[in-house]
Amino acid sequence: MDDRRTASSTRGWAIAYALLVLALLAAGNAGAQTPPRDAPRDLDDLVARVMRAFEVPGISVAVVKDDAVVVAKGYGVRKLGEPAAVDARTLFGIASNTKVFTATALGLLVEEGKLRWDAPVIDYLPSFQMWDPYVTREMTIRDLLVHRSGLGLGAGDLLWWPPSTYDRKEIARRLRFIKPATSFRSAYAYDNVLYLVAGEVIETVSGRSWEEFVSSRILAKVGMTSSNVKHSAAAQPGNVAAPHARVDGKVRPIQPFDSDNTNPAGGVNTCADDIAKWLRVLVNEGRLADGSQLFSAATWRQISTTVTPLPNGAPPPELPALKSNSRGYALGLEARDFRGYKVLTHTGGLPGYVSRVLLVPELKLGVAVLTNQESGEAFDTIAWAVADYYAGGPQTSWLEGFEKMSARETAALVESERKTTAARNAASKPSLPLAQYAGVYRDAWYGDVAIANEGGKLVIRFTKTPALVGDLEPWQYDTFVAKWRDRELRADAFVTFSLNPDGSIDQAKLRAVSSSTDFSYDFQDLLLRPLPAGNSKQ
Repeated sequence: MDDRRTASSTRGWAIAYALLVLALLAAGNAGAQTPPRDAPRDLDDLVARVMRAFEVPGISVAVVKDDAVVVAKGYGVRKLGEPAAVDARTLFGIASNTKVFTATALGLLVEEGKLRWDAPVIDYLPSFQMWDPYVTREMTIRDLLVHRSGLGLGAGDLLWWPPSTYDRKEIARRLRFIKPATSFRSAYAYDNVLYLVAGEVIETVSGRSWEEFVSSRILAKVGMTSSNVKHSAAAQPGNVAAPHARVDGKVRPIQPFDSDNTNPAGGVNTCADDIAKWLRVLVNEGRLADGSQLFSAATWRQISTTVTPLPNGAPPPELPALKSNSRGYALGLEARDFRGYKVLTHTGGLPGYVSRVLLVPELKLGVAVLTNQESGEAFDTIAWAVADYYAGGPQTSWLEGFEKMSARETAALVESERKTTAARNAASKPSLPLAQYAGVYRDAWYGDVAIANEGGKLVIRFTKTPALVGDLEPWQYDTFVAKWRDRELRADAFVTFSLNPDGSIDQAKLRAVSSSTDFSYDFQDLLLRPLPAGNSKQ
């Protein structure tokens, strides 16, 4: 046998085998469809259609992929009726998307050894107190961020929403008078007031207000040079998107929420350029553009790890792609799955501003959609369409799905209100002369509510909330409707009086008229007791 020929044949077989392996690998890679890096080609068209469909005047979109900013852009106008366009530096209130900034601030203090995630809050705020002494002793810094305190949904929000005359410390002090809705750490119920307490912890431990700490230790280091940390800044002139809402059936500009009491829960105003920088930090586990760390990877694991399980119901029937296998709340972020990937996300809502931030760490993807109109369907259509593009999911018509979902929910709301009106006994009369309902009523945690007889009509005034002034119109029996004179509130409430056997008033309770009322109007938690005449000291 010719050894040279055998060697030649062996080399030829090896080359052929190598070529076959390369071909198979190429075919496999082609089937895997490497996630794209560029922005979706139809993004501008999608945003334009969303703005038309949901009547949104202005939107900002930021997309970060693989440590690169692929989109930072504004669309539409800052204010209806005015020509100023939204650009990449137009500011929007991001509301509860601020919460992860507060969690990050606490994480920085933990890194410095000034805090421990699982230390009791009273170690740092000795005056802190909840209704239950056990909860007061056991509530930790971590518990402030994860909505499992036992408080009900939005409990205590009326202490600051609409803007009240209470300061931050007094709001925190009044938590001790709010009865829990569930036992400690047994259930999820979203709250804002404990983030206010977290802000107080930051101030006490660092010696700087929450605003100063977040501005200098986070915004400045990230390079968010156009952003700020105060609700009140949304009312200042400059490149700021005006908030809009549907009032009496028509979308129009409304007054911005301008109270700084709860900045730690929702005070950041930012723009597409700046939030893109923040997204880069988050998807890179705390790494800044210059390669240094804003916070450690260990802190990011704390922030992004689920603590409180969330109910995981079926997705809207119009949007089966939103099916998830698990949901939970981490520290200022919700964790869920989508198309087989872990997603960290949050929404934000203020009068006239709603937004979503969405992170897919495995894809190094960050998305933010900021709007100046109260349409969650608008920001969700864009955010999930972008996430789907990078995740490589099957074709989904997100806009069509959210339009159908919105139509169904609107129809259900109209039907609910129709049934409420149909069940009313309009011929019934109040048990007492109107003047006998007048007086000062007190709730243990909110304070005083005054009802006055003015010209033969009842007027209700929340003494610590200037905007909550309304005319009490008889509804049926001893129930009235408080129609707030400021119609931008969109939160009319039933006021029902209960009588003692002798015909005197025992108590009054409130409930929102419409199920669409923002949960921060936690009227249902009030128990108003009449005060003896002349006794109005709190």
